Amino acid sequence: MLKPADPAAHEALLVGLGRADDAAVYRLAPDLAIVETVDFFPPVVDDAYTWGAIAAANAMSDVYAMGGQVLFALAIAGFPRELPKAVIREVFRGGAEKVAEAGGVIAGGHTVVDNEPKYGLCVTGRVHPDRVLTKGGLRAGDRLFLSKPLGTGVITTGAKNDVASADVLDGAVQSMLRLNRVAAEVACERGAHGATDITGFGLLGHLGEMVEASGVGAIIRASRLPVLPGALALAEQGQFSGGMKRNRRHVDAVFGPRLTVDASVPEVVASLAAESETSGGLLFSVAPAEASRVLDDFAKRGEECFEIGEVIADRAIRLLA
Repeated sequence: MLKPADPAAHEALLVGLGRADDAAVYRLAPDLAIVETVDFFPPVVDDAYTWGAIAAANAMSDVYAMGGQVLFALAIAGFPRELPKAVIREVFRGGAEKVAEAGGVIAGGHTVVDNEPKYGLCVTGRVHPDRVLTKGGLRAGDRLFLSKPLGTGVITTGAKNDVASADVLDGAVQSMLRLNRVAAEVACERGAHGATDITGFGLLGHLGEMVEASGVGAIIRASRLPVLPGALALAEQGQFSGGMKRNRRHVDAVFGPRLTVDASVPEVVASLAAESETSGGLLFSVAPAEASRVLDDFAKRGEECFEIGEVIADRAIRLLA
C-alpha cells in the first residue's frame, strides 16, 4: 500500500521503502545504526499472557532478521471497552517479559478502543551499518538454514477448529515463544549473506522475496524441512489458514514456471511450505565454508537449526525431494 509513495531519499536511511525488507535501518554514526519495525495482530492463542509474549517475540524477530540487537519497544494495542482490565494487564505483562528476555525494555506505547483485540510492538534495535543483513544478500553457492520448524499456522488453525490436541498446540506455542536472538547471533558470527524471518508469507513467500531481491535462486529439499509435531497430520486434514492459498497464488504469479515442485514431493508438504507462520524461524544463508559450523554453534547454545537447501545462480525456486 505504501509503494505509490516515492521512497524518501536520505543518505542516512540505509534500508527503507526503496527495497522491501523486514525493518528500516537508519545510520546515526559511522559505527551505529538503529533498526526500526512495528508488528501487531489479533490473538493466536486463548491465554492473554502467552498471546502478548508471542506477539512481542514476533515483532522483535524483524530486528533479528536485520542482524540487530533489541534496545527498547513501544506497545501498540486495541481492546474492546468491555474487556476486563486484568486480561489486558496480562497481555502487556507477557509482552514486557518477553522484551526483557531479549535484553530490552518497554518504554511506552499507545492504545485505542477496538472491537477486535490487537497487540504488538514498535521495536527499536541497533546494528553496525556495515553488518546489516538484508533479504537481497543471497549468493550462489550459499547454504540455507532455518532456525525453527514449520507448522504454527496449521496448528493454531486446528486449535481454533478444536481439532489440535493440547500437546500439539503447546509445541507450537513453545516454538512461537522462542526468540530468534540466537539465530541472529550465529548468523552474524558466521558471516551470513542474507536473512529474513518466516511469518505471514510462509517459507516460499519470504524465500521468494529473497530470491527476487538477490537476483539468484534457491533449491529447497523437502525431506530436510523441519515440521512441528502434529502439524503434518493437521495439514493432511486440511487445517490450513486462509493465508496459505493466498501465499501460494502470489508465489505462482510472481515466479510462474520458475517455481517447480518435484512430483515426488507430497502436495501437503508444498502447502506447508506456503502456509503462514507466526513468530517463525530465521531463514539465512552462509558461505559453504561456514555451513558446517552453524549447527554446532546452535547446539552449543542449546537450540536447533536446520540446513534446508542451497542458493543457485538460476533465478528460480525448486522444491525437491
